[in-house]
Amino acid sequence: MTYRRSEFHSHTLLTDGEVVGIEMIREAVARGLKAITVTDHVSFGNLEWILKAEIAECELARDWPIIAIPGVEITHVPPDRLDEAVARARRAGAKIVVVHGETRSEPVLAGTNRAAVSNPEVDILAHPGYLTAEEADLARSNDVFLELSGRKAHMVTNGHVARVGEACRATLIVDSDAHAPEDILTQEEAQTVARGAGLGPDLVDAAAGRSQEVLLKRLGLSP
Repeated sequence: MTYRRSEFHSHTLLTDGEVVGIEMIREAVARGLKAITVTDHVSFGNLEWILKAEIAECELARDWPIIAIPGVEITHVPPDRLDEAVARARRAGAKIVVVHGETRSEPVLAGTNRAAVSNPEVDILAHPGYLTAEEADLARSNDVFLELSGRKAHMVTNGHVARVGEACRATLIVDSDAHAPEDILTQEEAQTVARGAGLGPDLVDAAAGRSQEVLLKRLGLSP
């Protein structure tokens, strides 16, 4: 099946991205995306004002042929306070909640993956590194998507995440983790990321296409 790509993980200069939100959204329009979510890094000190700015940027694109979605990537919040951060993000207007997983390259606290996949209000566990089978099983039970990342620093563990996720029947999703406009994956590039993680044709189709449609439907943004 042919899918029109949707993206659920991107950053702007509000945190560590390179451009303002509207420029990221405009690039997604130019690349033919169906939807893009702006998910800047947040913790307790910046959560509300980041979302206020993102909501304003997404509103600017309301007449463009794209669904622009405000969201967050909760980052380096201690696992025992993650549920509190998720609840605050929802109250502040986050339509998508991503949690920064335990990558191989950053000092994310142990227990973050488990805390994220234990919370049904989390949409995506981003680049979860050396994900365990127990964590993948919790993700499946709580409908938390497990990300296969298009970002170079995190792609090295995509194969592991794919194997563990597939074995536990968790839902995999390909995202760009875009920090600059040129980072946004096209549909063909997303399929390449999924194939590179070792997925067969059916799961490539799911991770790079069907999962995005499921998440949009969850938000009430797709029929």
